[in-house]
Amino acid sequence: MRKDIDIPEVTDVHIAIVREWNTEYEWFDWYAYVINERKLPIEMVMVVSKGSDGQRKTATMRHAFPVVGPRDSQKVELIQAEVLEFDNQFDLSFFCEGKLYDKSFRFPKGSVTEKTIGKLPLLEAKGAMAQ
Repeated sequence: MRKDIDIPEVTDVHIAIVREWNTEYEWFDWYAYVINERKLPIEMVMVVSKGSDGQRKTATMRHAFPVVGPRDSQKVELIQAEVLEFDNQFDLSFFCEGKLYDKSFRFPKGSVTEKTIGKLPLLEAKGAMAQ
């Protein structure tokens, strides 16, 4: 049955971890974002995130968004700095033009640091794109 389902390759949609200044606490926070570089909106967007380091693991978080507009982004969740020391995985599913898309994005342990972040598409902040 599964072989009969065509799930096309995900292109121009990314998961990024972004560093943003928190004016209330005067501190940099980290946030996960969905970035849609397509010329079309993506719909029924689901993001499932989890992290582990072999011995410990984070809670599994689930987020749903009705639409992420064309050439737009959506903030998904706050990420505690301690969680960046884990291997983090974000599973993204969405519909575009009636087709289901699905992809897993990974941030290996230690891949998001002050030294590894850079300019991101569509955002005014610095961050790291998932692999």
